[in-house]
Amino acid sequence: MDLHKVVELLDANDANLAGSTFVNVNLAGARFDDVNMSGWAVTNVNFSGLTLERANMSGGRITRADLIGVSITECRLDGMRIDGILVTDMLAAYRAAHEAN
Repeated sequence: MDLHKVVELLDANDANLAGSTFVNVNLAGARFDDVNMSGWAVTNVNFSGLTLERANMSGGRITRADLIGVSITECRLDGMRIDGILVTDMLAAYRAAHEAN
């Protein structure tokens, strides 16, 4: 199905849209629930105000992203690295430094 220069509300349930391409598309306010996005590639996207909850991002990569004001809570961080440094090591060092004070 090709949709070009249209304004449509799509309601996809029990659908297979694998391999679909979205270019210059407005998905503001869209909701994704119980969706398989493995192998998904996202480039030049505005995620401001994004909420990710109960998301499996294992093996993912975030590059050249604006993370100002991002909050990460109650997440598994095993093996997660920022600029090559294990986040669990950074948190342990931070906690040790603040416990010493």
